[in-house]
Amino acid sequence: AVASIAGPLLGGTFAEHLHWSLIFWINIPLGLVAMAIINKPLRKLPIAAKHHRIDGLGALLLVAATALLLLALNWGGSEYPWLSREIFGLLACSAVIWSAFALRLLRAAEPLISLEVLGNPIVLAGTLSLFLLQAANIGLAVYLPVYLQSILGLSASESGTAMLGLMLGTVAGATFSGRTIARVVHYKRIAMVGVTFAILCLGILGLVAGHASLLIVEILTTCIGLGSGTTFPVATVSVQNAVDQAHLGVATGVLTFLRSLGSALGVAILGAVALGYGLPLAGEGTQAASTAVEALAFVMIFFTAAAMLVMALVALVLMPEKPLRGHPEAPVLAD
Repeated sequence: AVASIAGPLLGGTFAEHLHWSLIFWINIPLGLVAMAIINKPLRKLPIAAKHHRIDGLGALLLVAATALLLLALNWGGSEYPWLSREIFGLLACSAVIWSAFALRLLRAAEPLISLEVLGNPIVLAGTLSLFLLQAANIGLAVYLPVYLQSILGLSASESGTAMLGLMLGTVAGATFSGRTIARVVHYKRIAMVGVTFAILCLGILGLVAGHASLLIVEILTTCIGLGSGTTFPVATVSVQNAVDQAHLGVATGVLTFLRSLGSALGVAILGAVALGYGLPLAGEGTQAASTAVEALAFVMIFFTAAAMLVMALVALVLMPEKPLRGHPEAPVLAD
């Protein structure tokens, strides 16, 4: 919660008063501190009695396929046109390696990702919902400061402060959801109601993007964060609850990996929308675009993010609901 709040504030301060590159360099000391904190507790964890063989080839294929896909998503529309040979070549190579990775999963004695985990419908729907939700949230977190600066005229540090509504709402939604899950039978409905609320608020933000006041934007973004934040605990707990203890780490790893991939995909998609409507990519300034063009671009950006949330909602609706482990007769507080 503290990190979610401090991140935008520090990022805006670094960009305006110091240097933008500090948002990357600061991760080195923070990472070292995190490693020092978790090192001792991790050493106390029991060592599994059964020995496993790590599928090195599968890991190599996964890294290569992901790297090529991320390069295509980051370079598309900025370094090269989306329909250029370079981007097409990266995507084609990525698709081939993804196919090889899929074959490796089928043939390896101990595949990197268990087929039992991948075939679980709860894992599939839960990870897909978080993948889409993260794509919308991170894409919004990247382009909302651009909107605040170009349309509302805020400075970099002021736009960072204005992002607090979205971050606080997300933290509040996730906290409420996490504390409520074990107390209800149909816990999935918490996320379904939350995402529906976020979709409505994001749609309203798209409708008023060209003439909204800062107060309206703050209220709407706080509500968006509040609604979307409810999904993170629900999807995570659902996925972890759907597999046995032996596959818990793999299922959690798949969930985390797809969340990260969704972040990159969301920024790329919204970046393509921005370029398509004449808005420069985030971080490249907006001097060349007129106010009307900027407003239209942000309307489409917000609507696209809302469409991602709609797909996340569909995944949640389709996700089977399994009684939580350890709570077979949880009382119904909301049915």
